[in-house]
Amino acid sequence: MIKSFFLKEANAVVSRLIVLLIDISIVLQTFFLAYLIRFNFVLSFQEFGFLSQMLLVAVLATLSFLIVGSHKGTIRHTGMRDAINIFYGVVILFVTLVIIALIHREFDVLRRFSAPLSVLIIHFLLNVIILIAGRFIFKSLINRITTEYKSPKNTLIYGAGDSGLLTYATIINSLNNNANIIGFIDDDKKKRWKKYDRVKVHLPKDITQEFIEKNNVKEIIVSIHNIKPLRMIEIVDSLIPLPVKVKVVPPVEQWIDGNLNVGQITEVKIEDLLSRNPIKINNPILQKELNEKIILITGAAGSIGSEIACQVANYNYKKLILLDQAESDLYEVQQNFARKNVKNFVIEIADIRNKQRLDEIFKTHKIELIFHAAAYKHVPLMEDNPYEAVRVNVYGTCMVMDLALQHHVEKFVMVSTDKAVNPTNVMGATKRIAEVYANCLNEEGKTKFITTRFGNVLGSNGSVIPLFKKQISDGGPIQVTHKEITRYFMTISEACSLVLEAGVMGNGGEIYVFDMGESVKIFDLAKKMIHLSGLKYPEDIDIKIVGLRPGEKLYEELLTTEENTLPTYNEKIMIAKVDQIDYAVVKNKINDLARLENTDRFEIVAKIKDIVKEYLSNNSEYEKLDKK
Repeated sequence: MIKSFFLKEANAVVSRLIVLLIDISIVLQTFFLAYLIRFNFVLSFQEFGFLSQMLLVAVLATLSFLIVGSHKGTIRHTGMRDAINIFYGVVILFVTLVIIALIHREFDVLRRFSAPLSVLIIHFLLNVIILIAGRFIFKSLINRITTEYKSPKNTLIYGAGDSGLLTYATIINSLNNNANIIGFIDDDKKKRWKKYDRVKVHLPKDITQEFIEKNNVKEIIVSIHNIKPLRMIEIVDSLIPLPVKVKVVPPVEQWIDGNLNVGQITEVKIEDLLSRNPIKINNPILQKELNEKIILITGAAGSIGSEIACQVANYNYKKLILLDQAESDLYEVQQNFARKNVKNFVIEIADIRNKQRLDEIFKTHKIELIFHAAAYKHVPLMEDNPYEAVRVNVYGTCMVMDLALQHHVEKFVMVSTDKAVNPTNVMGATKRIAEVYANCLNEEGKTKFITTRFGNVLGSNGSVIPLFKKQISDGGPIQVTHKEITRYFMTISEACSLVLEAGVMGNGGEIYVFDMGESVKIFDLAKKMIHLSGLKYPEDIDIKIVGLRPGEKLYEELLTTEENTLPTYNEKIMIAKVDQIDYAVVKNKINDLARLENTDRFEIVAKIKDIVKEYLSNNSEYEKLDKK
């Protein structure tokens, strides 16, 4: 290791020395050329002490370049700072030679080293032009040579405004770039056929399949300043049918130190193309509600729990307890918080089914607010393992709720799912039971029990988009259960904002649901992902219909048929009001189910159906338990 270090340092010193020698050589050559220009290319200037002056110029040039350190820069990364350093070095050399030329009459010894002022001026101008231009020409040649080995991809930039032109300049000046910009796309008809740096501007209608194939275009980079989400969706949707990869330039505020880096130009995320406006929540009451609170998050290592934790970390809480049984994932959350310098958080590795351990945590931390995200969520797995679904989603959740009531927690906010509405599977039914139990306890003490209910979360563990990405990277096919299956989607950030919002506005007993816009057809989602990967459907990646999984239904719902919705101060959030039920009877049934030790699947599912009357199995072996 030490040997390699010294070798590396030695190489750096040699490289700098070579650059310095080349610069001095150029200065001497330009000095000779300056004399030739001054005397009309007649070699009659030996009488001026030319050889002595060459020696002086060599010495002074060496000192000047060493002073400014112009030899230390890497030529293939030459920028404006390097050019300025070279200019300063040339100025120092010029000023020194001029001073010698002006005072040589007082010091006869300097006469032989004094060159005519006209020669010095010409020499100065030649140095500025040749030394600086030489650097950039050499950089361009190196750039051209290196990119030749990368098979440059013909690329279009969507946007011929300031952002598009900055993107163009960044790409052509980057050594890590292998894009060959062959044109701009812009909606402004006045710009059509105009050229920027010899690159032509086209209208969107000009970019046809024939144009793409004729010009062998591989990528289109969308670079429009302050573009609105809906406009981005329109643009990308119009480009998806074309056999190109679509990339996007981030907003200016995300540029590093105000400069765009080629590495920041990324592929468009499918999350941006769900044909819905992103849901944003801005509630100033959140600051007051979370201020100086001791907050527990269960399931803190999961997709939802960890994002809730990240959002809560932005507030002035008193203490944040992160609880999960997934030790490795919880460690990742801990390290993430440490990197972000988050204060006053505690890691608790525990199982929500362990009452003794949970009780100890409640006594130790004096918890005031709970966000409960711990749950089993995968439908097919829970369909085959109803005992485990009950033990976690019912027994474990009920135990946390009981302890919240016992220890006088102010609020308990539970994360539920749209699969709890008219459930057709074990997972959804167990989550519905947990919702009912929360309503039962809401009548028994001061703790306010609140439920949030939302659809599929983009990017969460096991969700459809990471699965499709993996299938595309493996060469396909993408597996879709049914051509007509649809789902509601929201981002992890949106889902967790809902949970926090519910914790603020909830007074106990409510089930909050979002207006999530239109549901998305999974088959269409798969096609978009294929096209965004720069591939064609079905030529490159096919989509295979594999049939509905046990317990799966075509269309998810957000509200049960017995529920009505009431508006809140946020038009995107509604309250689902349920019909009154006999809480005492239902609670007893839930407690019996939670304590059930018999692992017979059909007996367990039968008891679940006895509690959740609307639970009708679909595409499942448990259908025979439903009353005809």
